[in-house]
Amino acid sequence: MLVVGAGGREHALAWKLAQSSRVSQVFVAPGNGGTALEAGVQNIPVSVDDTRALIHFAREEGIALTVIGPEGPLVEGVVDHFREAGLRCFGPGREAAQLEGSKSFAKSFLFRHNIPTAGSRTFSNPHKAKEWIREQGAPVVIKADGLAAGKGVTVAMSVDEALQAVDEILVENRFGEAGALAVVEEWLEGEEASFICMVNGQQVLPLATSQDHKARDEGDKGPNTGGMGAYSPAPVVTPQMHQHIMADVIEPTVRGLIDEGIHYTGFLYAGLMVSPEGVPRVLEFNCRFGDPETQPVLMRLESDLADLIDAALDGNLDSVEASWRPEIALGVVLAAGGYPGTPRKGDLISGVAQMPPSGVKVFHAGSHLVGEDVVTDGGRVLCVTALGSDVRQAREHAYRHIDTLDWPQMFFRRDIGYRAVARENNDPVTE
Repeated sequence: MLVVGAGGREHALAWKLAQSSRVSQVFVAPGNGGTALEAGVQNIPVSVDDTRALIHFAREEGIALTVIGPEGPLVEGVVDHFREAGLRCFGPGREAAQLEGSKSFAKSFLFRHNIPTAGSRTFSNPHKAKEWIREQGAPVVIKADGLAAGKGVTVAMSVDEALQAVDEILVENRFGEAGALAVVEEWLEGEEASFICMVNGQQVLPLATSQDHKARDEGDKGPNTGGMGAYSPAPVVTPQMHQHIMADVIEPTVRGLIDEGIHYTGFLYAGLMVSPEGVPRVLEFNCRFGDPETQPVLMRLESDLADLIDAALDGNLDSVEASWRPEIALGVVLAAGGYPGTPRKGDLISGVAQMPPSGVKVFHAGSHLVGEDVVTDGGRVLCVTALGSDVRQAREHAYRHIDTLDWPQMFFRRDIGYRAVARENNDPVTE
């Protein structure tokens, strides 16, 4: 099998796929320091955007199945090229991946199919955007339209902050092509949840729910990141809420795609805000597994992931079920100094060669090997993920192992899962 990508999501996918009795070898392109050391996994020096080289490798090595991890290649149509070459590849094609590749496309899709979401307007002219924001007031959410690695979103609690976000996107061009348009959205109150499914056409297999922490700082403060930690399952998604989300969000989404002539095969991620009144609204769609949600979700997956992907590709999703460990899984991201801006790189990671205790796994993201040493190579460097009988125990296990790891200016949040811990204690959640 071949996994395309270099992050923590791809390390988790490769680790889980390598456990399958049917899989003899997992290659990762280009991989990271963790996948280089993972049993049954081998890195290959091919970039995620070098589609021609990826297809050549898949043909030469007789790859039975390729799984695309990150959003960039999906939005660029890598799956279409694999299918044209007669190769099995799991992920949505270019047209379907617009759900993540363009926030304005996704919002229009949601409105067309009456799927609950925040009200919004899309602007190319910064003056008109600012005029509308001044009329509407704050809080308000400003998003770069295209892919910005989770960093193109500003939750502006004041009008001045919102106007500055518009300038960053439409005037300063901070996000390049991704910022050709700015989407200005109504701010929604509530609790977030990540609802990830496997999809083939109208067949849907929901996976375990999760909740991540997008803000850099404790208490969900500070700038948005790709995610500073996650846990599974998300307590806000009760069995009743699960049915509500399937009926009001997921099923109308897959029907809407079919109605518009778009066939979707792959992971589909709905980022949701559940209001205090219990109404789920779509914040965003992702056309792949989340990161860092993949790490705790796959820690809990008992089923063979290769079997599930094959069932999806063969149109048999309606005949399989996914089984899950009963424990809670919680992952904490360890980031490099400067993240989410310009992170430090090249620092030696101490303690990473030590074998974690049972029930704890260190997934790598921004790391690579220099000789036998593992050094930092990105913003989010590691995700320490642990199982526990409840959120508190899973969190204790994760943070205990984090205390054995270090590099200069390493930082992380110490409150991952705080909402779920408050629920377990029947305490009010303090922001």
